[in-house]
Order: sequence, then C-alpha cells, then structure tokens
Amino acid sequence: MQKKLLIIAQVWPEPTTTAAGSRILQLIQCFQKQNYHITIASTAAESKHSLALSELQIKKVAIQLNHSSFDDFVSGLNPDVVLFDRFITEEQFGWRVAEFASKALRILDTEDLHSLRLTREKCFKNNISFATDEWLKNETTKRELAGIYKSDITLVISSYEMYLLKNIISIDSSLIMHLPFLLDTISTDESKSWKSFVNRQDFICIGNGMHAPNVDALVWLKKEIWPLIKKSLPKANLNIYGAYLPNHIEQMHNTKEGFLIHGWAPDAHHVMQKARVNLAPLRFGAGLKGKLITAMQNGTPSVTTKIGAEGMHDEINWCGVIADNAQEFADAAVHLYQEESTWRQAQQNGIKIINTHYNKDDWQNQLNQKTESVSSNLDKHRLQNFTGSLLQHQSMQASKYMSKWIEEKNSKYK
Repeated sequence: MQKKLLIIAQVWPEPTTTAAGSRILQLIQCFQKQNYHITIASTAAESKHSLALSELQIKKVAIQLNHSSFDDFVSGLNPDVVLFDRFITEEQFGWRVAEFASKALRILDTEDLHSLRLTREKCFKNNISFATDEWLKNETTKRELAGIYKSDITLVISSYEMYLLKNIISIDSSLIMHLPFLLDTISTDESKSWKSFVNRQDFICIGNGMHAPNVDALVWLKKEIWPLIKKSLPKANLNIYGAYLPNHIEQMHNTKEGFLIHGWAPDAHHVMQKARVNLAPLRFGAGLKGKLITAMQNGTPSVTTKIGAEGMHDEINWCGVIADNAQEFADAAVHLYQEESTWRQAQQNGIKIINTHYNKDDWQNQLNQKTESVSSNLDKHRLQNFTGSLLQHQSMQASKYMSKWIEEKNSKYK
C-alpha cells in the first residue's frame, strides 16, 4: 500500500521567491522518490508565486485554525507521516495530529531556527553582542525547543544549529537530524557551460523583501557599502532582485548610482549567472542562505558575512570572501571583481562545497533510513523521549482547551 505524507505548511510553497519554498520542494521530491502520496494543507491564502501543486500530483487542502474540521480531516486521511514546515505549524496543529493521527510519524522541519534569527535581530537592533545566553533567554527559543521535543524527528538545516541543539541544549541525537539543502552535484560539463569571468559584469544581490535580514542588508548596502564599491568601480552596477520588496527599498533605485532595483526574478539562476560577484551583507539571520547556494550553483563567487556563511561550508574554503565591516566588505568585493585568478579559485571552492556538503542522493538515503528506523520502533522511540511526552501532555491540554475556547467563541459570533 502506498504510504501517505501530510505536510502542514504555514504558507503555500513558493520555490521561486524563498529558500524555505525551495526547501519544501526538495523534501517533496525526496518523499515522492520513496513513493509517498503527498497532501499539503495550509491555512494561508495562495499568492501568484505559489507552487502549482497539481502539476506535481500533490493534493492541496485548505484547513482552518482552531477548528475541529481538521480533526475529521486528519483522522480520515490517516497519514503515515506528518511534516510540519516550521515550529509554528507544529504549535498550532501538533496536538491535533497527536490525538487524531497518533500512529503517524511526526517530523518538524525547522527551515532555520527562528528563535536564533529573532534573537540575533534583537541583539543587533539593541547593539548587544550575540551570545547563546541571549538565545536561551528568548521566549521563542522555549517554544521552538518544545516543538522539537514534541516531534519524533526534527530536521536541522545548518551544522551550526545542530551544534547548538546538541552541545548547548543537549538534545538526544535520536531526535534531531542534520539535513541541509538536497542538491544535484555540479558536473565538469555543467561548470564549463557557465559564463566566463570576462563575459560577466556587475554585482548582484537577491533577497525576499519579507525577510528582515534581507531588508537590513539592502539598507546597509545602500548607505555604506555600495558607495565604497562604486568609488573604486565607477562603471559597475548593482542589480537587486527579490519578491515583496517594501516601498522604501524600491525607492532606493538610482540609475546614476548604479543601484538598480528590479524586483522579482522569475529565474534567479539566469540573472545570477550573468553577474560577476554576488553580495550578501547579512548582519543577522540563521539557517542556510538560498541566495548563496544559488550563487555557487551558477559559478558566481560571493562576498558575505560570518553569519551569511555560517554552517554552509564547514572545513572547505569559502567561495569568495567573508567580511564583517563595510570597508572590508567593499574592498573584498572590488578585489574579487577585478582579480580573475582569485575569482576562479572562489568558483572552484563553490563547486566543492555543493558537491561535498549538499549531495542530494546521499542525504535522501539518510533521511529515508532515519524515517524507516524511527517509524518501525515508534512506540519505543517515544517512550525514550520522556521530555517530549511530558511536553506533549502539558501543551496538548493547554493548546487543546484554548483552541476549543476560541472555536466556541467564534461560533457564537457567526
């Protein structure tokens, strides 16, 4: 009998606008390879960028928050696996899945550690140096960790975030699995088809405008970094792409300064391969950065920060330069733009990073082995996760009765 996977998504996947959307698509393809029938459910409205799920033979179901109709839906579907696309969806629907589809394997895909990203943003805005103690004090951290403990398996995209969970929190390794982006390796023939150094021009920056680290990066570029680059390279332009860019970012467009806001790019790979250097000056954030992956996949070296490169390359040299202040960032960008030998070596580093750390076949096999192993010993696995059982009991009751109260309250006002 064909196994069934239910994905509960906060938003309908948008692979062309967000790294999170690309991540979900990779997981979909991984489970389809294992012959799962897939249903995606969400409370969100669709957008023009939403993935055409029917073309992938995926069933799409609209669900309601704080409504018992979900209970009938999930018990009727009777899935073998339920995947929450971030801790918030686990928080909203996890107790219902545990009660009405108790035999389903519950997987949490963190996308990135939201609590880490939010803590870093708070520290940045308050001019406080980030430390793990600040992360531990954050209320979102407690909520996110509760979701991890309540799940049977949590997928962690970044090696640094694995370190935090294993070494700072001491979460048992049976509950968490490092699973970065699942990518095709880059062949020699593919890399030979890329545009050469001399056939590329200008800089590029890509980022979704609803993601706070991206917006901050563009502001920093405009105010401090780009003027320094433009002074050294007066003929160069910076081409900026991204969906949902806010008005104050769109108003930064300035042809004379070479600061060009283009908006959403239907094909990020196409515009990335035309650029000579990718810029990603991220001052806070978490997880893996899709824009840096796209750059490596198209042979475009990158200048980024320590946070930008965090958890992405481990022992392999970075595919460009890492710099954390405006002057060093600008100097690195100018050098990489002008020096072909340095540029070529950075490009080769990117190929090595992709082929070593993101090999789709290797990670798919590991995920399949993990899900099969835990599923076949699910009762024992849950029994050994006493913290998860305790949190499931407490949070289920709290979430359950709060949800029922909201549902009852809403019914009285119809």
